[in-house]
Order: sequence, then structure tokens, then C-alpha cells
Amino acid sequence: MSPWAVVFGGPSPEHEISILTGLQAERVLTRAGEQVVSLYWGPTGAWHLVPNGTEAKDYLGGAPSGSRPLEVRLGSDGGFFVKGRLRSERLEIDAALSCLHGGLGEGGGYAGLMALLGVPTTGGSLYASALGMDKLAFGGVVAAAGIPTLPRVALEADHEPAFPGPYIVKPRYGGSSIGIEITEDVATARAVARSSVHLRGGAVLEPYRRDLVDLNIAFRTYPTLQLSDIERPLRSADGGVYSYADKYLAGGAGEDAGMASAPRELPARVPDDVAGRVREYALRVAAVTRVTGAPRLDFLYDESNGDVYVNEINTVPGAMGLYLWAATTPAAQVLRDMLVEAREAGVPAVPSGFGSGAALRAAGGIAGKLVGLEGPRA
Repeated sequence: MSPWAVVFGGPSPEHEISILTGLQAERVLTRAGEQVVSLYWGPTGAWHLVPNGTEAKDYLGGAPSGSRPLEVRLGSDGGFFVKGRLRSERLEIDAALSCLHGGLGEGGGYAGLMALLGVPTTGGSLYASALGMDKLAFGGVVAAAGIPTLPRVALEADHEPAFPGPYIVKPRYGGSSIGIEITEDVATARAVARSSVHLRGGAVLEPYRRDLVDLNIAFRTYPTLQLSDIERPLRSADGGVYSYADKYLAGGAGEDAGMASAPRELPARVPDDVAGRVREYALRVAAVTRVTGAPRLDFLYDESNGDVYVNEINTVPGAMGLYLWAATTPAAQVLRDMLVEAREAGVPAVPSGFGSGAALRAAGGIAGKLVGLEGPRA
């Protein structure tokens, strides 16, 4: 049997966090006796086969010492090939574990690439990945399904939101808390969006509710649909937004740095009816989004009246969300099940050639189809 691959890095603002997640996943799998190869996707697009057992500091200058360049080949003989002096050899992979956060890695580009390469991978389908990365689209799907969520609209230059400020302004396409701002009014939100590199590609507005607290839960889709414990992340002392630093930098140095050691209450101490609704909504989100693997779902909770709102989904959560399963499922089993699920699902195939040539035979000359497309005549 071929080895599993652990894929990390990628062109994304969360490149460094992806490295940490990938190195953690590689350790978990190798220590459990799994055969693993580590694939590093550099920030400018280059791929490398890197040695197992590397440390975070080894990536400060790019691919670490001992890495071997990889060729990415599309076509009938597509796949990853390890470059050699005389020729390149195919890298056989059973399935790949995506530890890519944000950007093309989490947003569907990687899923499309792996489908073209013929490599089964975790991280969700191209369509589910894109949905999870687009905050406006995800919010619309959740609302259309009748699942409670706060109003969310696109920040537009000439259209006012239907709800008053203050607002939380988020990048429309992004997998973390990078680029989030809080403003009192729409004019300020627009000014911030114009000046922020993270918001220029699109931004969404939501009501800023300082009174709400965060709750998270993860679900696994293989071998059966299962839910993790509910956690309550603890925000920084100022009580503001649960930030990038809160998530990833609070743990300090060492193997426990990052999401797994961020301050939290786990399991969260919430009323039974609140916990029941969090679990119910998580199961419904799994059904309507068709996200697979072990994503984390983030909620907002109003302690004054017990209301809970679905906020965002993280199809590839920090540290793979393994800490959420620690009380019930070993980390290696969570990752192994994701890989087996991907292997069994195989590479997605889209039916082609529909119509058996009927449309082509009936088309006639293309010149006839251009009539009237030249624009107004002088």
C-alpha cells in the first residue's frame, strides 16, 4: 500500500499556521505507525517533498534542508513526481491529508488541482471548500435552511445594510480572523475596506455584538456522522473579537503552541438546551453543506436569553481540531479516518460528453452563430 501524504503551506496569509498544523499531523500519524510523506507547498507555488520530523524553525527560509523539488504534472499521466538527476519518479500516494488554511488551499483551488492529478484528498470537494471559504455564500445557505444566524451582507459602495452599526467587517474570502475590523458606521467600514489588503477583494458586514460569546463544535463524517465536545474559546482581556493572536499565538513556543493550547473551556459549561441546539444545528449544517472530513463549526451564544447563531465553518481547522476530540477519539484515528474516507471516495468524476455529439452535429457552421454579435453598425 502507498503512503499517506500530509500537505501543508500554500499561498495564503495563513501559510505559517498551515506549516504548524501539517507538522503536528505528520507527528501524530508517524507516531501511530502510519507511513507518511510530507509535501510542502511554498508561498510562491513551488512544491517540495520534505523530510519527516522537521521543526517550525526549519521553514523560516523556505523549504527545509534535505527537501526534494516536486514536479506537478497534469494530463493522462498526471501526479506528483520527485525530480532526480536523470529522470523524475512518480510519488505514489494513497490519499492526501490537507492541512492547508485559507487561500487557494482551503478555498477549492487545491481540491481542483488534486482532482486533476488523480490524488484523493481530504478537505472537502471543490464546491464545498469554496462554500466554506465564502462567508457571504455560507451565511446565505445557512439562512435559507432556516438555521439561526446573524444577518450578513456584502459591503457595497452604494447600498446601505438593513441593520444599524456598530459593524464587524470581515474579508469575504478568508479562513481565519486576519483582517477583521470593528467600525461604528458604514462610511468607516468602506474606508477601512479600501485601505486593507485583506478586505479589498471583498468584505462582509455583520452586527457587532459585544455581548455574544463564542462556542465551537466539530463534526466528523466518517465512518459515521459524529459530534465532538462543545468548547468555549476565551477571548483576550479586552473582550473584543476572538482574534488571530488568541487562536494561534497564545500557546507560546513548543509542540503545544497554537490552537491546541489556546485558552478555552472544554467542555463548555452551557445549559443542556443550548448544547442540544448547538448539536442540532451542527448536524443540519453538515447536511446542507455536504462538507466532509472533520470541520469545526463556530457559533455565537447570547447568555442572556440562550440564543445561539451559526457563525462560520472551518473546513480545515487549526491543528485539525484534534483537541476537540481528545476526550473521545485518539488524534491518529481522527486523521486516519479522514484519509480512509478520502481514499474510499476516490477522485471526483464529472460526467462528460453528454449528448453523444448531438449538439455538435446540429450546430452547423460557427459563422452562422456569430450573426448579430458584431455590435451596432455605422
